[in-house]
Amino acid sequence: MLLAVGVPPAHEAPMYWRREFRGKPEEVRFVRAFAAHLLADFPALDDVLLVLDELAVNAVQHTRSGEDGGRFTVDINMDVAGVIVYVTDQGGPGEPCLRDLAELAEGGRGLLTVSALAATWSWAGTPGSRTIRATFPRADRHG
Repeated sequence: MLLAVGVPPAHEAPMYWRREFRGKPEEVRFVRAFAAHLLADFPALDDVLLVLDELAVNAVQHTRSGEDGGRFTVDINMDVAGVIVYVTDQGGPGEPCLRDLAELAEGGRGLLTVSALAATWSWAGTPGSRTIRATFPRADRHG
C-alpha cells in the first residue's frame, strides 16, 4: 500500500463538525445526541457529553443565546490526539469563571464540572459573542 507523505491515513484524518442550536432548554438534549452520534467510539464520551451539557445549559441560562430568537453553536473536532469541543454563545454581561465552592448554592457548578472532566478549558470573546473550549485527549492512542 502506498501512502502519500504528509497525508494521514483515513482512520487518522481530522474530523470537524458544526451545528447551530436554538437557545432553548429543550435543545440541550439535541446537543448530547449530536455529540453521542459522532463520538460513539471515543473513550471519554461520557465526560464529553456532560461537559457539552453544562456548556449548552450555561449558554441558554446565562447569555443572550437564551433570549427570544437566540442561538448557540457547537463545534466538535476529533483527531488521533483526541477531541476538542467549542460552544459559542451570543455573549452576555458577565465572563465565564470558576466560582468558589463556598459561594455555591443552587447553581454555579457548571464550570467546576467542566474543569474537573476536561483536560483543559478556556474561553475567548467579547460581550457580544464568546466561545468556551474544552479538550479531551485520547487515552489509548494505539487502539
